[in-house]
Amino acid sequence: MANDMVIPRVEKVTVHMSVGESGKKLSNAEMIMKTITGQTPVRTVAKKTLPSFNIKKNEPIGCKVTLRGELADKFLKTAFAIRENTLSPSNFDNNGNFSFGIEEHTDFPGMEYNPEIGIYGMDVIVSVERPGYRIKRRKVQKKVVPTNHKLTKDDSIEYISKNYGVEVK
Repeated sequence: MANDMVIPRVEKVTVHMSVGESGKKLSNAEMIMKTITGQTPVRTVAKKTLPSFNIKKNEPIGCKVTLRGELADKFLKTAFAIRENTLSPSNFDNNGNFSFGIEEHTDFPGMEYNPEIGIYGMDVIVSVERPGYRIKRRKVQKKVVPTNHKLTKDDSIEYISKNYGVEVK
């Protein structure tokens, strides 16, 4: 029987849509995000001005939603099914987190193509960690996670393959 403190878990799933401009496109993206995830999205703003793309600093250009627990698990199962249960090893970082993209929102169940709205893609960023990582985020007596407790790329790949049936190739 393995130690429960060593078993990885999905801490959070962040779903992000960037449309590059505010207005009708951004409100459409927020509506789609709310329909897919069931939560109200938060707007993201530009960090700097890019005149070549007509983007001004602090202008809303995208939206995101953070999912945890059961909602995150349910969303991941749907997203992996859309990706045909495959990921590349390059999707994973050295800390065990991973991200992937979904090209069309119409791939999700219940979403139909509407020519007035168009097609929106999204990024899915998944944070995987072991129990006990709270020591690096708490306010009182912060500490560094010991090296032997840190999650590696291989640990995360094994966890995702076993728990979600995703093939990493």
